[in-house]
Amino acid sequence: MIKINEHFAELPASYLFTEIARRVAAFQSSEPKADIIRMGIGDVTLPLPKACTDAMHKAVDEMAVRESFRGYGPEQGYEFLQTKIRDYDYKPLGVDIDLDEIFVGDGAKSDTGNIGDILSSDNKIAVTDPVYPVYVDTNVMAGRAGELLPTGCWSNIVYMPVNAGNGFVPELPKEDVSVIYLCFPNNPTGTTLTRKELKVWVDYALEHKALILFDAAYEAFITEPDVPHSIYEIDGAKKVAIEFRSYSKTAGFTGTRCSYTVVPKDCVGYGKDGREYQLNGFWRRRQCTKFNGTPYIVQRGAEAIYTDEGQRQVKDIVNYYLQNAKIIRNALTAKGYEVFGGINSPYIWLKTKGEGSWEFFDYLLHEKHIVTTPGVGFGPSGEGYIRLTAFNTHERTREAMERI
Repeated sequence: MIKINEHFAELPASYLFTEIARRVAAFQSSEPKADIIRMGIGDVTLPLPKACTDAMHKAVDEMAVRESFRGYGPEQGYEFLQTKIRDYDYKPLGVDIDLDEIFVGDGAKSDTGNIGDILSSDNKIAVTDPVYPVYVDTNVMAGRAGELLPTGCWSNIVYMPVNAGNGFVPELPKEDVSVIYLCFPNNPTGTTLTRKELKVWVDYALEHKALILFDAAYEAFITEPDVPHSIYEIDGAKKVAIEFRSYSKTAGFTGTRCSYTVVPKDCVGYGKDGREYQLNGFWRRRQCTKFNGTPYIVQRGAEAIYTDEGQRQVKDIVNYYLQNAKIIRNALTAKGYEVFGGINSPYIWLKTKGEGSWEFFDYLLHEKHIVTTPGVGFGPSGEGYIRLTAFNTHERTREAMERI
């Protein structure tokens, strides 16, 4: 008899974005002529930077020649990309990262979900609420979440509400937790932490021997000076934090798939007997066993981001989406809506005028033909909000705001 991982059966029947896709498909079937503007899922619309596609074309040509053909690459990434990451993403911040602390992957979603492989099922997890669903669902799959309560929360996960009342700054847990997920700039609220606010979390982790899983996928959108681009800008963070970054939103790699995770060698976990273990070595072992590496062609494309031309092109892409965010913020504010985010991120968090999240989602879909994301899909504290993304064109973004 085949036995299954019963924790999968404990998950709600549908992943958030699958349910959105189902509702949109049903509406399209009933209204095939409807002109739908998509501002829901965080997918991009601008093409890859030319510097990246040129580099990838060159890499394809290399793969067609015996002398330059590449087969299996290093699971942790090619040194040519790791070197650029170290020199361009961290050195300017005053952060020293070794090459063997950088692991090139195929997406921050994958790595934030897979990192749990190296952690005990006994860990107490803490997440912000609302939260990117992958953090919660992967812990449910691993058996760390406990039981699903009528509130929509899991019994063994500590939820830290972020809302207008606390300025979207989560409070420290009132009980000891082992693993803390932080995403800043935040998905879905688009809000951020200052250096002082982030230091509070690093200090907590140091004191409690906890681990921070820091998702910095949107750091390229930061515009304000007191918002850290990396958790490693905070003293002591290399002892207690793993950082995840992605090229998906910054350089349009959502379909190309490339990211990286930094696991400092100073960062340790503990065995049942209290013995220290380097998480860097555990993650390396996990990747070597279960991951064959990001394709050479893709890594060459990512490397091109760090050329002078690539840097300029990526900056243009980020600024384009930030301009969309400004259009959305200004238009909705002018209509009397309360909005957050969109200054240091591509997400706008809109408070409905009394409607539930799914109710307002359906209203915008059926009446305005606009796809958004219901805030409650990110957790109970997201009820009464929706998330809009800035990843459409200027023209479609303006049209969506005119419809609203």
